[in-house]
Amino acid sequence: MPFITRIVIFSSIALLIDWYFYQAILTVFKENTPAQKVLIANIYWSITVITFLFFLIPGVFPSFHWPHYFRIYFLGILGMFFFSKLIGSLFIVVDDVIRIFRWIASYFNSSVPLTPINNHSISRLQFLNRMAVGMAVIPFLAFVYGMVKGAFDYKIHKIKIALPNLPEAFNGLKIVQISDIHSGSFVSTDHLKQAVKLINEQQADVVFFTGDLVNDRAVEMDMHIETLSGINAPMGVYSTLGNHDYGDYAKWDSIDEKRKNLESLKGVHAKMGWKLLMNEHVALKRGDAEIALIGIENWGANLNFPKYGDLKKAYAGAEKYPVKLLLSHDPSHWNTQVKEEYKEIDITFSGHTHGFQFGIEIPGFRWSPSQYVYKQWAGLYKHQSQYVYVNRGLGFIGYPGRVGILPEITVMELVKA
Repeated sequence: MPFITRIVIFSSIALLIDWYFYQAILTVFKENTPAQKVLIANIYWSITVITFLFFLIPGVFPSFHWPHYFRIYFLGILGMFFFSKLIGSLFIVVDDVIRIFRWIASYFNSSVPLTPINNHSISRLQFLNRMAVGMAVIPFLAFVYGMVKGAFDYKIHKIKIALPNLPEAFNGLKIVQISDIHSGSFVSTDHLKQAVKLINEQQADVVFFTGDLVNDRAVEMDMHIETLSGINAPMGVYSTLGNHDYGDYAKWDSIDEKRKNLESLKGVHAKMGWKLLMNEHVALKRGDAEIALIGIENWGANLNFPKYGDLKKAYAGAEKYPVKLLLSHDPSHWNTQVKEEYKEIDITFSGHTHGFQFGIEIPGFRWSPSQYVYKQWAGLYKHQSQYVYVNRGLGFIGYPGRVGILPEITVMELVKA
């Protein structure tokens, strides 16, 4: 879709929502003085203009780049304003729907008034508009909290899985899984240092990283290589690629430049001492026993994500091992191919969804918009004798925070059934 077409579509939708929500603002503050109303209008529409400029300038001037910190957090704040207004507008829709039905009824029956008789001090319109403004403020405050606290509130999820075919030597194997670091979204190394400390404190036998080390470009890792090199485990750190690691969402001057970026990123894994698995498998050894660790490139079944992975190639030769573990970034791969065609793969480790960085997780109940896109979106899932674990991600992208779905360090223990 041409750039100008996308801008027109986005602008039209955004302006419609802005105008719609502004009607609620006018109703709520209708008793204010003219000067106060002018001030409110100036503030409201200034935010709208700034939002448009923020998105338009890089498109009109491709060589222009916002400063990193400014881009990450200012973009998040603008997104919070837009989403909050969208939520608030739903309450205005309720009143408009009622008005439409009342107009239809009055058209066929003149005894039905266009506006209901109201003997109360506040009309339904005023009530719904105040609700609209109030309900817009609630998610906005939640998003602010998610930026300040939730983004770096690392949670350790511990889980134990019993496998009947697990060699005795591997009984009690402790695996730490991390995923979706998105290093380009971090403006300093401080919080990643905190995460690395927590990871090492788990005293894992082996560490798995399941993709999306960067947002787009290998250079995003420059200031984080030393920090992430600090992750250690006796059996090593193994990694794979996610959809963002290929640079598919960035603009490149040439195909060759994009290819070199990917090669640089592979080099980053090597510099950190991580073994990057590219459609291949290795043997994890404990004493005289061995199990297979398979790692594939990104393979997505949802939303047209690319299928770079080749499980047939990676699996070849792994048949002889009693236990087979798979690193595959996108959980839709497990749901679509692994559990249907590779039933001997015991556990798949995935990430990708982030739990949409937004939702509710309390004992006995959890919800996220992610569940409407992915059948497996956070935590452990089982199909017959096969498992997939979907890590909620360590970092963030787009919105620089997390609400309800917190960044995760997974600690999985394998025991013999």
